[in-house]
Amino acid sequence: MSNVTLFKGNALANSDLFKSLQQMNDTLIGGGFGTSRRISLRGGKFRQMLNGEQMKVSKHDELNIVVLDAAPVARTFYEGEYDPEKTAPPTCWSADTQTPSADVPEEHRQSIRCADCAMNVKGSGAGNSRACRYSQRLSVALEGDLETVYQLQLPATSLFGDAKDGAMPMQGYARFLKAHNTPCIAVITEMRFDEDADVPKLFFKAVRPLEESELEAAVELRDSEDSKQAITFTVSKQDNVEPKGAAVEEEEEEAPKPKTRAKRKPKPTPEPVDEDEDDEAFGEPVKASTNKPKVTAKDEPLDLSDIVDAWDD
Repeated sequence: MSNVTLFKGNALANSDLFKSLQQMNDTLIGGGFGTSRRISLRGGKFRQMLNGEQMKVSKHDELNIVVLDAAPVARTFYEGEYDPEKTAPPTCWSADTQTPSADVPEEHRQSIRCADCAMNVKGSGAGNSRACRYSQRLSVALEGDLETVYQLQLPATSLFGDAKDGAMPMQGYARFLKAHNTPCIAVITEMRFDEDADVPKLFFKAVRPLEESELEAAVELRDSEDSKQAITFTVSKQDNVEPKGAAVEEEEEEAPKPKTRAKRKPKPTPEPVDEDEDDEAFGEPVKASTNKPKVTAKDEPLDLSDIVDAWDD
């Protein structure tokens, strides 16, 4: 029997049992199940990546997505000058922004607490920024494809700051939706590059509410193993690197061999921390912008269509 005829006429091929057993194939292939797809922001373009290889580059500065889930804000510190031709894991990192993660080697930990770390001081990074940068992982789906999960990692510049032309960084956008009792997963969100920024920086705005069938599909996708793994914080997945001696895939970040607690000189980095970040308490509301829609206690709750329409006012 040939390899081709082996699969013809198999009555189980489309069964739920058959589909549920496919995970073993992914294990045998050697890839991370459900976490190989991501959206890269390298070069100010939306790049769809599969197992580290670029599959598609958007020709537009905006991309419509559904935000399925999000991990807590994390921090990573890279020591040394950025080299786009090489990849390596960060020197130190934190999954909760409070203390170094347990898997950070003792000799690489920059401080016992992030709040006391020299890499958390304004000016320790490029220009007047911090060397240790905030970031946040999202699991997202593309509009029109609520069957595929992508990982999206937002740099600090896309998390904090003020609104611009009716669009907001992610924290402001999430607060706006919450004020109107609207979960982020219930709307199509446009993410757009800031044309005036020197590094990839995104703004977000609501486009339309999901149809009931779309919302049901989005919730099901959010609860999938793919979505859970997309927001799980691990160094190998966050930076797409492998232990020393293993093959390394394409990624935007790099750091030479770390040196314990060495003083970092101001050097260019691919995703410098937004300077506004130092002027706000982490986790607290950022300064209000005149462009940001205002909500007061007197406001009556709006339905989802009203919220979307408000962007065009």
